[in-house]
Amino acid sequence: MNLEILTPEKKLYSGDVYGVQMPGISGSFEVLEKHAPIVAALKAGRLKVLKDTQNHIASFDIQGGFVEVINNKVIVLVEAAVAVE
Repeated sequence: MNLEILTPEKKLYSGDVYGVQMPGISGSFEVLEKHAPIVAALKAGRLKVLKDTQNHIASFDIQGGFVEVINNKVIVLVEAAVAVE
């Protein structure tokens, strides 16, 4: 599935991924391929990008925002985010 992480200033991430773990306002959740369409609010916390099934991960500390999942495309819109090494 395709993932884009966007802030008002720039695009932080764009590419194909295995899954995404996000800090939802009601608790953390994960989106994998062929997930049902959803729009959800995100709170400040750590977003983890699962690049493949071999546990290759990219992490971002995000401020609040929203995520939309539709047709194997995940768009994360956040106020601010910082890549974590």
